Amino acid sequence: MRDQGYGKRGRVGRERRSGGDLEKNRETSALVLDYLPYGHPEDSRPVYQKKPLIHAIGEHKFVLMELSPKKDKIPAIYDQVYIGDGERDVIDHVVKKLRYNELTPTATMELSYVLEGVVKADEKRFITAFNNAKPITTRLHTLDLLPGIGKKLMWAILDERKKGPFSGFDDLTKRVKGLHHPEKIIARRIEEEIMDENTKYKLFVV
Repeated sequence: MRDQGYGKRGRVGRERRSGGDLEKNRETSALVLDYLPYGHPEDSRPVYQKKPLIHAIGEHKFVLMELSPKKDKIPAIYDQVYIGDGERDVIDHVVKKLRYNELTPTATMELSYVLEGVVKADEKRFITAFNNAKPITTRLHTLDLLPGIGKKLMWAILDERKKGPFSGFDDLTKRVKGLHHPEKIIARRIEEEIMDENTKYKLFVV
């Protein structure tokens, strides 16, 4: 398990807004997935012409993005960086929005750990995925979209929910037998939605 690194957040700076592609799905903070000291590996320019880049994911809407750090700022993987309006400490500007297949191998590998950390850190937000889940069609329920939740677990969750909302992940796993690590389940669903931009039903990714 590698989520322990998530808790070591760097300084939360404030940066000037850029990156027109992100205006619609605006984020104010992001988590670093990879730091590229010499930019893209396929960039054939001389080293002295290359500039560092960061691959990151927005904390709230899970937008993948490429960031340009300020001079001499070297964030670590899992660091939180501010990308909202006003003065920024670490990031100079948002370069562009990224697709999943544009992430570096390191960023791709770290994504699941970062997502799990986000879910754990904001349990109150994500327990609503179980407390507020509703039918989508007569044959499909929101809970069906969560990895590992079959019909048996779905009905167990719904039956327990009638007795009262789940206060958190511990309460959920205690009351619903056979359900383990809900934070991993949610993180995996978020990752699936990021990987496939054409996912028909999106629960978490904007």
